[in-house]
Amino acid sequence: MIILKISNASEVVASKVGKFIEFLTPDSIDHATVEDQVIKKLIENLAAEGIKGEIAAITGLELEGENLSVHKGLNVRKHAEF
Repeated sequence: MIILKISNASEVVASKVGKFIEFLTPDSIDHATVEDQVIKKLIENLAAEGIKGEIAAITGLELEGENLSVHKGLNVRKHAEF
C-alpha cells in the first residue's frame, strides 16, 4: 500500500486559479480539488502502464514522518478502481 500526502494544495490552487480566488476558498476544498486531480492523473498513468488496482482519498488519516495516526471520523472520501 502506498500513502501520498499532499502538503501544498493551497499553493497549487493559487498557481492555477490565482491567489484571490484561492483566498476565497477554504483549505479543505483546495485539498480535495488537488487530491481529485492527482487521483485522475495517477489512474491515467497507472492504467497506461497496465497496472490494475484501487485508489482512495481518505479523511481522518494523518501521516507525520514515520507515524500514521487514525483520527475519529475515518472515512473514504473518494474511491476508484482502475
